Amino acid sequence: MTTYERISRMYAHQEADRVPIIDTPWQGTVSRWRREGMPANADWRDFFETDKCASIGVDISPRFEVREIERTDRYVISTTPWGVTLKNFLHEDSTPEFLDYKVNTSEAWKEAKARMTHTRDRVNWEYLANAYPRWRAEGQWISASFWFGFDVSHSWMSGTETILVAMLEEPEWVSDMWNTYLDSCIALFDMVWDAGYHFDEINWPDDMGYRERTFFSPQLYRELLQPIQKRAVDWAHNHGIPARLHSCGDIMSIIPDVLETGIDALNPLEVKAGMEPLTLKKKYGDRLTLHGGINAVLWDDREAIISEIERLVPVLKENGGYIFASDHSIPNSVSLENFRAIIDEVKRVGKY
Repeated sequence: MTTYERISRMYAHQEADRVPIIDTPWQGTVSRWRREGMPANADWRDFFETDKCASIGVDISPRFEVREIERTDRYVISTTPWGVTLKNFLHEDSTPEFLDYKVNTSEAWKEAKARMTHTRDRVNWEYLANAYPRWRAEGQWISASFWFGFDVSHSWMSGTETILVAMLEEPEWVSDMWNTYLDSCIALFDMVWDAGYHFDEINWPDDMGYRERTFFSPQLYRELLQPIQKRAVDWAHNHGIPARLHSCGDIMSIIPDVLETGIDALNPLEVKAGMEPLTLKKKYGDRLTLHGGINAVLWDDREAIISEIERLVPVLKENGGYIFASDHSIPNSVSLENFRAIIDEVKRVGKY
């Protein structure tokens, strides 16, 4: 079966030839695999014979000036199109340090919003024209990368503390930001769809949780974020495609609300933060496609990770509705040999 066929059956809660395998290694992980024997020009998905997905992105940023402020042999300080000043460290797999936010008040937001136009140059049409026929010929699953909600505002535009306070003290500002992001996504992906580049799902990251709790209460989710997420889900369903939410952290407390929103699939099911894949399967597996849930902390211990796969995958795969992945991404502690053993085991126990 092709990746498209496998994932289609998972969304329909039907069995396939095996569970799909869709994950994301760190850049340092891929570099390690190349040092350990993977050909330099190989696509790691082809090398390990996993499933292949493609994504279509658009630019919804305010397009603030991007400029380099400082460069050393360890880091680069620069500004982003979102108005953030970042220190990016030059070694692989580093996390940037957020130094300053331009859009940190409702007044500053007005300028940013005015710059978020829906022009055709925010889509890479040349890339689509070249890549789309190949994606379809290879049977890849194609996802439209939406971006809206809490994740964009607190991570990439205004800062976590600013947004959490504003959710209580200036909810109209926060709601306007989140709706504007979504309006931009919809306007640009309408252009993409109308041009004949049809995709198989919409997917967006909105990290609403951290360790053992959400960033905000279920009440605030229902009041501020759920209506906007539902608007995105309704847009997808009106196009005959499902909607997949990526939310790191522990969001167990709002799963009933997420289901009410109409979301079809959830990723990454972060076990180390408090997510419970088997509970999710038991309670919601007939309605929610689960993607992930395999603790990334264990992946460098072959015996432990094989045991975990044997424990979880046979249950999670029942009646379809499961896509195999780590509960976040594949860290650079995972050797080529270990990853090969992981994939072999998933194909064995994940076979229908």
